[in-house]
Formats: sequence, C-alpha cells, structure tokens
Amino acid sequence: MNDSMRETLSYFGLYSKMLRVQKNISPKSISFGNDKNQYFLYYEPDNTISDKIIMWVHGGGWNAGTPKYFDFVGQCVANAGYRFVSIGYRLSPKNKYPCQIEDVCTGYKSAIRYLDRKKINTSKVIVSGPSAGAHLSSILCYSKEVQKEYDVDVSNVIGFIGVGGPYSFSDKTSLSVRILLNQLFTKDYDRTKGEPCSLMNENNIPMLLIQSRHDGLIDFSCADRFRKRAMSLGIECELYEVVDKKNTHSWYTAGMFLETRRKNKGLDKFFTWIENI
Repeated sequence: MNDSMRETLSYFGLYSKMLRVQKNISPKSISFGNDKNQYFLYYEPDNTISDKIIMWVHGGGWNAGTPKYFDFVGQCVANAGYRFVSIGYRLSPKNKYPCQIEDVCTGYKSAIRYLDRKKINTSKVIVSGPSAGAHLSSILCYSKEVQKEYDVDVSNVIGFIGVGGPYSFSDKTSLSVRILLNQLFTKDYDRTKGEPCSLMNENNIPMLLIQSRHDGLIDFSCADRFRKRAMSLGIECELYEVVDKKNTHSWYTAGMFLETRRKNKGLDKFFTWIENI
C-alpha cells in the first residue's frame, strides 16, 4: 500500500483517539479580530515546569482546522508543564493569502501582549506548527519582509519547530498539495511571496524540522531543501527523520500529540529539543 493511501486510511484512527482525550485544562479564548477564526487559545499548566512558552499554529491545509479542533495538542503540551498558545487564522478558499500570515502575525503580537499583561515572562518563545501551520509559522520566524510589513518583533523567539511543512513549492509537490495551494493563492499571485524558502533571511533562530519519508503528502526533499537554505544563511538547523511506524502525514504532524513520549519517538524529539535549547 502506498503512503498516500495509508495517509487517507489513517483518519478514522486519529479521530477515534481524539475523542478519547481527557480535557484536564480549560484554555482561555482571546479574540484578535472580527472573523470567527481570528482568536487564540491560552493554556496555563497546572504545574509549570519551564519559563519557555510554546506558540503553535495549527495545520489543516489552510482551508480547515481551528485552535479548538486541535485542543488535544494544547492539552498534551500544557500537561507536560509548558505554557501554550494556539493561534487561529482565516481559512481558504474564501480568504486568500496573505490573510493567513497577517492573522498569524497579529495573533502572535496579541498573545505576547496578553501574556505581558499577566506578568508572564515572554523572553523565551518557541514557535511551532505542523503542515500548513509549519508553512505559516516558518514565515513568521524567518521573513524580515513579513516581520516589517506586519510590525512583528521576533527577538524573543529562541527556537522554531516545523513538522511536515510545505516550505518550498517544487516539481515534487503532490497533487493534493497543489490543489490546496491553488485554493490558497489567487491565480496571478507571485507564490515566491508565500514560499518560506524564498522568503527566508539570515537570523539567529535555530530550527528543528521533523519530517517523514513516508509522509504521503509532503516530499522529504521539501524539508531538506529548507534545511540547506537555512544552513547557507548560517541558521542552525536539525532535520529529524521520523522513525515511528505511524509515519504518514497526519499521524506524525498531529497524531503524535495523542501519544506519550515513551511510545512516540517524534513526540519525544519535540520535547527533548525544547528542553535542551
């Protein structure tokens, strides 16, 4: 069975596990715009073990998903002792790019202000996202052009973790992703202005890229190209290859947060990298 088919067949198992997640923490919902998806969820751990804050941007092909839908990620990270912010954004195809990156930038700034008002130290932020969220959060971290346009200060970001992200739009882009990109961009839009590889500038934010060779949607070369681009600019980058048996796109970009560090090596890598940075 090919990886694309394995990815499609994984959805039932994922949904059934999502329904069984215990909701130990009730997040605070904060709006930063008029659209129903312009909000973020803030998770305050019962037992905070770290002064590092995880800012997370959800995936879903740019056309689906919300912070509430991915509550299980917030539960997992907060239960591990980290303050966690999950940022939402307007969805395609109704809303075309750059609406999504505008919302991520606005949501990020709004979350920082919110935490500052709560007297929480925001000097150690780690930005992360899976799939479409990896695409958007990587632009937030590494594009000076976008930071300038939306007046975003990322000097407090100490690390970036991208999981299964479409960082480059190459000839190896799958048909499914090409269809999603056609929904995201207007027909005449210059896509290099929305491509992380093209937008990346030199900075000092180290990155971890988690990618599977059996993704089924995103070719491994996409992360490898992003890594090479980062290293050419002097950016520290580690590319971690998924070794878990559940290694198709949805299982390792989101499904790993439904498991434990002991059972899932990708999740253990995620937390170990955060601990050591």
